[in-house]
Amino acid sequence: MRPTALFRLYKGLSTFALPFTARHGINKLRAAGISIDRAHERLGHATAERRAGSLIWFHAADVDQVKSVPALIAHITTQTLDTKVLLTSSTAASAQGIAHDLPQGAVHQFSPFESTGPMKRFLQHWRPDLCVLVGSDLWPNLLDTCANASVPVALLDAGLSDSDAQGWKRFPGTADYVLRGIRMAHCQDIRSRNHLRDMGLAMAQHGAKLNTTVVPTHVDPAARDAAFNALKGRPIWVASSTHPGEEEQVLSAHARLLLDHPNLCLILAPHDPERGNAVATVVQNAGLSVARSSTGGTLGDGAQVFLADTKGQTNLWYALSPIVFQAGTFANVGGHAPFGAANGHTAILHGPNYARFSDTYAAFQQQDASIEVKDSDALAAEIHDLLTHPSRAAQLAARARPLAQNGIDLLARLSDQLLSLADTETNETPLQ
Repeated sequence: MRPTALFRLYKGLSTFALPFTARHGINKLRAAGISIDRAHERLGHATAERRAGSLIWFHAADVDQVKSVPALIAHITTQTLDTKVLLTSSTAASAQGIAHDLPQGAVHQFSPFESTGPMKRFLQHWRPDLCVLVGSDLWPNLLDTCANASVPVALLDAGLSDSDAQGWKRFPGTADYVLRGIRMAHCQDIRSRNHLRDMGLAMAQHGAKLNTTVVPTHVDPAARDAAFNALKGRPIWVASSTHPGEEEQVLSAHARLLLDHPNLCLILAPHDPERGNAVATVVQNAGLSVARSSTGGTLGDGAQVFLADTKGQTNLWYALSPIVFQAGTFANVGGHAPFGAANGHTAILHGPNYARFSDTYAAFQQQDASIEVKDSDALAAEIHDLLTHPSRAAQLAARARPLAQNGIDLLARLSDQLLSLADTETNETPLQ
């Protein structure tokens, strides 16, 4: 298939603009503390080796997209030792956001600029067997370069607005040319599926969002037993993934609860553990005693608040506590997925702000698998009820667990599809 005049114009303009976009993009990374070598990854200059075996390349442009893929990447890397994973993103924030969550064996690089030269240089080094684009952006030069190199492309969480779709549909010949290498399209909503089908991708299908997937929880029994013993019988609850402004509300609820449950322990886990100093100050200003995991504190210290400001222990807190408040739902950040807590078999409470997961929380509420609270007073009242009626907390947890399984099943299906696509396609055509 020959490129259309419109695509040739786009390609020429992107090549002409590269010196300007490259200078701006690299300077932005450098200003954020990224080394010059790593910043030059955006020009296609790799700073990591391409290891032997099959390679699946995930590209997720922004922070939210990057944070939606670790569960899927982890599932793929545990399914087969022969398949490696490369994840690219374009911003310093996205790289920092994934640094602690990237599964072992996966590699992060900054994505090449949307221009033919950097794209070719990138593909010549990495030689991916499959490219997986995560999110709503369709990158014409990236798609064209992959197609010329016989690298199949899969779309995950694909989403097209009506205006973007109409723009593609006005030029069907260009759409056919640019999208010719796409072999799989998993869409975040039915509207996007219909748009992609109208654009010629008959295989486009609607499915749940990636951020509803969850890796099955594996908690070290020895670590769980040690934490349980350290509590010495104290009742506990967890506030998970709190944001600025939420800690004050959570601590206000905890202070009320201490009036009726004086031995109660709150495990407070901020969404960004790097905020530990600030959160510790908020706890102290609330007049509550605090022990911090980042400074060697333990649950055995007897503090009213245990500040979990280190990464990697969230599943332990879920397994330990019968009650979890899923934060990000009092703050205006759109909420966080409740599947990790549901998989940990704990009762889930949440606030009213969960726009990014409206379908998810609607499903939980339909199954009576979570409790929505409007403010700290309501949070304290509901936790008091669950503490005094543990059978109700157990019922909530039991109803939530099957919903977490839905996310695990989706993870397995997507993993199988991507591994199959990477295995059946070959990359034999040289770059042109």
